[in-house]
Amino acid sequence: MPKILMPIGDGTEALDTFYAYYRLPEDDFEVVVAGPEARLYHTVLHEIPPDSSVPWDITQERPGYFIEATVAFKDVDAADYAGLFVSGGRAPEYLRYDQDLLRITREIHAAGKPIASLCHGVEILTAADVIQGRKITTVAKCALDAEQGGATYVDQKVVVDGHFVTARTWHDNTPLLAEFIKMLKAQ
Repeated sequence: MPKILMPIGDGTEALDTFYAYYRLPEDDFEVVVAGPEARLYHTVLHEIPPDSSVPWDITQERPGYFIEATVAFKDVDAADYAGLFVSGGRAPEYLRYDQDLLRITREIHAAGKPIASLCHGVEILTAADVIQGRKITTVAKCALDAEQGGATYVDQKVVVDGHFVTARTWHDNTPLLAEFIKMLKAQ
């Protein structure tokens, strides 16, 4: 069964992560969750509350489920994976400094393997310097991150450019995974 690498850390967005975690095996792909260390991590829920008496300008963060990383980034061999799925949340803010994760991302990119990213996942792609000249989408508040990485940001549900497929937020999970699975099966 081909393996898909899913990098996570504390603050990974629950819906970004768990939708792909459970959807990919339905098409015979094994999801391998990796983190800075092999251990249990906290996910979070990000949402602008629709009924708050005091409006929120940004997403509110609440605790989500736990997810276990079974391998540390330093122990990942990118050649073992058919693709990379980068979820969002706050985790990419600090994961983008992990040199082993950046190495893995660059190696998967250099091999032309499918890379899916949504929401704040673009921060990892920008730090790995793999999106120059690409057209991508992400959550609007990360448009600057995409542009700083040399990409052209567009506000669409899903964008496919070469071996990249990107989406804005967990609201776009279904079309993102449909495109990602098509790319994986075409290899």
